[in-house]
Amino acid sequence: MKKIGPYTKKVIKHFTHPHNYGKIKNPDGVGKVGNIICGDVMWLYIKVGKDKKGREIIKEVKFETYGCLAAIASSSVITDLVKEKTIKEALELDRQEVVDALGNLPPIKLHCSVLAVDALLEAIHNYLTKNKKPVPKELKKKHQRIEKEKKVIQKRYKEWLKIEERIHKDEKKKK
Repeated sequence: MKKIGPYTKKVIKHFTHPHNYGKIKNPDGVGKVGNIICGDVMWLYIKVGKDKKGREIIKEVKFETYGCLAAIASSSVITDLVKEKTIKEALELDRQEVVDALGNLPPIKLHCSVLAVDALLEAIHNYLTKNKKPVPKELKKKHQRIEKEKKVIQKRYKEWLKIEERIHKDEKKKK
């Protein structure tokens, strides 16, 4: 696999020409996740339909990502990986499949693949919950972990805002 700096050509291609970028009107499920350390934020939207066998599949999937090159590439590739997959198959997707589909990521950017998978899991969780369908035990556990991380992010953001307000007040006093 050819590389450009620390990234493979596939990563660069997904970053410069992301697949399935945008928002779905009236999505069946939405997953929103963020990373505590880097500040990346992803929204993943899904539309669910049925295949010829009557199984629920992800008919349409789109994303919006505020983040780095690896986060955008991971978001793009996960949409390719899950389109037309059953809900069960989509739930089995892991970060290594995202990394492999991109031809690799630098170790410091592996968390972006985790974020993309978490956004997918949250979209599926949202879909199942909204439609009063059973949520698999493993998905419940992952959702709880993601919710806990969101609370940490929100707390840190509030703390940061307080610090910014104090700095702003101190600067006004000096003038």
